[in-house]
Amino acid sequence: MKTRTILFLLFVLFWGRSVAQPLCIPTAQEVKQTEGTVEVSSITNVTYNDASLQFVAEYLGKAWNIPASQQKKGTGSSIFLSIKPDKKLGNEGYRLIISPKGITVQATTPQGALWGAQTLLQMKDTHFAKNNAGAITKGTLPCLTITDKPDYAIRGFMIDAGRKFYPLSYLYSLVNVMSYYKMNTLQLHLNDNGFNDQFEGSWDDTYAAFRMESDYFPGLTAIDGSYSKKEMRDLIRYAEKMGVEIIPEFDVPAHSLAFTHYRPSLAAKKYDDAHLDLENPELIPFLDSLYAEYLGGPDPVFPCPRFHIGTDEYSNKDSAICERFRELIVHLCDEVKKYGKQPVFWGSLTHAKGVTPVPSDGVLMSLWYNGYADPEEMHKQGFHMISIPDAFIYIVPAAGYYNDYLNTRWLFKNWTPPLIRNKRFDHQDPLIDGGMFALWNDFIKNGISVGDCHDRILPAMQIVSEKCWHALRDTSDVAFAEWTSFASMLSDGPLTDEIGRKSMVNHIDLKPKTQIFNPKSSIFNIRQIGYPYTVEFTIDWAEEKPGTVLFTSERSTFYLSDPIKGMLGFSRDGYLFTFKYKGKPGKRETIQLKGDNKGISLYADGRLVENLKPDTGHRTDSKKSTYKIMRTLVFPLQETGDFRSKITNFSAWR
Repeated sequence: MKTRTILFLLFVLFWGRSVAQPLCIPTAQEVKQTEGTVEVSSITNVTYNDASLQFVAEYLGKAWNIPASQQKKGTGSSIFLSIKPDKKLGNEGYRLIISPKGITVQATTPQGALWGAQTLLQMKDTHFAKNNAGAITKGTLPCLTITDKPDYAIRGFMIDAGRKFYPLSYLYSLVNVMSYYKMNTLQLHLNDNGFNDQFEGSWDDTYAAFRMESDYFPGLTAIDGSYSKKEMRDLIRYAEKMGVEIIPEFDVPAHSLAFTHYRPSLAAKKYDDAHLDLENPELIPFLDSLYAEYLGGPDPVFPCPRFHIGTDEYSNKDSAICERFRELIVHLCDEVKKYGKQPVFWGSLTHAKGVTPVPSDGVLMSLWYNGYADPEEMHKQGFHMISIPDAFIYIVPAAGYYNDYLNTRWLFKNWTPPLIRNKRFDHQDPLIDGGMFALWNDFIKNGISVGDCHDRILPAMQIVSEKCWHALRDTSDVAFAEWTSFASMLSDGPLTDEIGRKSMVNHIDLKPKTQIFNPKSSIFNIRQIGYPYTVEFTIDWAEEKPGTVLFTSERSTFYLSDPIKGMLGFSRDGYLFTFKYKGKPGKRETIQLKGDNKGISLYADGRLVENLKPDTGHRTDSKKSTYKIMRTLVFPLQETGDFRSKITNFSAWR
């Protein structure tokens, strides 16, 4: 046994040395180490040789804390951004040169230069956090040349905003995080509905939402959360600057309960109310008007190059209806093209077999399940494809099916975009445009928060970015361990902190109505602490009226006295959760809260009061199945409330 242990340790020691520690995620394709290091503190200005690089310089300057006065067109700076023709780099490639004389980022496009800047920022973040390269000391960068470009053009994420509303600020954060990891495509699923068996089998009562402001169809817009036309235009244009293309999606003719709630005559009652009636002559004019509102005009609501028409999971029981379904796909694709955009749709042509041809020219297909669209057959028909295989890269939080969190180890070792479930194509097959992962919010009343979603999105972002950018990398166990170690050092990038790693508080006395983190001095849009965390404070209780807030931020509120029963509790995402505990005026005690991605526990003077673990929700189908109701909290730290109690020695840490 001792001999085996020694051999194993020697194996890890020498084999581990052969695996290069990553410098960025996704891992760079080519790194050439040179002599010397550069002090991070010596980087004090940034210049660029082309006006198109101004935004990249501003972003890099903000992230590096370089004053605006030190960001300008010219040469001779600490960081020089350069547009320079180079066929080897392509549209998204870059060359990063770090030498004692300074840092240069070369690219053929502003997007490539931005990716080079993100690599540089990741190196800065990790070299401050940990000594990763032997002789390199804390606060220095190694001298090297990185030549890098992606293996696949589309590296993306689809978020289901139809069944769960995400605040606009979160979508901006998401764009920032995606850009940090060189993920360049964000699909916004903007309408959907829940399962009717969560609503006593009543389609009339089943939750459904369409998330866009509408002038053509007043009353269609969801009342519990939506995006104005200006907000969406501005988001899409900002994302473009950050190297992220947004693909809006209106999902029809299934998943369409929001439309049939608005106009019941459009429902295909022989299937269910979430199906649009393909034989109704009113349907095409309705959908054409919907497209005209968002894709048309001199200043379209969706100023982006692609639009997703949906078309997944419609009934195929009637062959005649399958023909109508295929005809609808052709019509909607033609409509999208009419507005100068590329249509994208969920591959359903195997499921909806028929004789009506659906041309592959100029369209893009999302392949998620081979029974709906057989990848080999779609390949023969000439469709360009996005690999988004459900079994591998679908997240449905706390649902008990698909993935709660993606299996990063399995993906690292096994998956690349050419693997679509059990069908594998060649590396860089010309019809495989790239890969995406998805987060679906199937259960409406399951308590999942924006913070819970992001806790799942971040590690998925890291692994899918890696496998779409650098697909043919080393996949050994040692390589995975090195990659995982490096990934743990990164988080949301320089412009946001959705994961809540940068908001520690140590031993302060709280005053009412006070901002703990000044937003004017911070580049983060919210302040909160994420999983796993501990919050602790001493409180001398006074009489508190119902609704008294301890801490609040944009996403959540923690109450000393909740608005209903006057208990300790919290609200977020439309939910109110309370502990079975109420403060007693005149009593002094130490309150401790421990939160993670499973729930939150309350301790009073070291005694466990209650652990808010997942609760159980019941569906009303014949199987009597259940689902989890998550009672979690990413703890708010932005501003204190108007409390009367005395609160001292407040700390929050991870």
